[in-house]
Amino acid sequence: MKSFVISVLALSACCVVPHSSFAADKARQEAVAERGADVMPFDLDATIHIFTKIRMGGIQQVIVKNASDAAQIGLIRKHLKKIAAQFSKGDFSDPSHIHGTEMPGLAELKTAQPGEIKIHYRQLKKGAEISYMTKNPKLAEALHKWFDAQLADHGKDAMAGHDHSMMHPQ
Repeated sequence: MKSFVISVLALSACCVVPHSSFAADKARQEAVAERGADVMPFDLDATIHIFTKIRMGGIQQVIVKNASDAAQIGLIRKHLKKIAAQFSKGDFSDPSHIHGTEMPGLAELKTAQPGEIKIHYRQLKKGAEISYMTKNPKLAEALHKWFDAQLADHGKDAMAGHDHSMMHPQ
């Protein structure tokens, strides 16, 4: 029993993350939210970003937490439609402003040739989504890194989606 308690204590000690690392993440998330307000017209507290990685791209959704919030739904749709058009032209200035120019995956996405990433906007009942598809494995990897960085930066305002086809290949 004594060795069990010592093992549990040792395991607990090695898994503790210093408080300062949480503070750094929280500070970055607050800065991202502040810069995001310059670009995103909707209320982050009233919405959730969902990032779903798929084999050769991904799907980015923004939906409202309250399905009856028509004003936020309209703002989400307007914003995602605008940035889908920008991204289709290779213009990633909005995420650069929000997340910084060193955001993982962003430099690679900026090098994509026109049409190399198929970007499609679609309305959802509670918001909107942008899908990103490519045949280039390096760009798919860049999209995945970009999604991971957004998940980290948006913190409580974002979540990872789940692509069931990744678990059950055909």
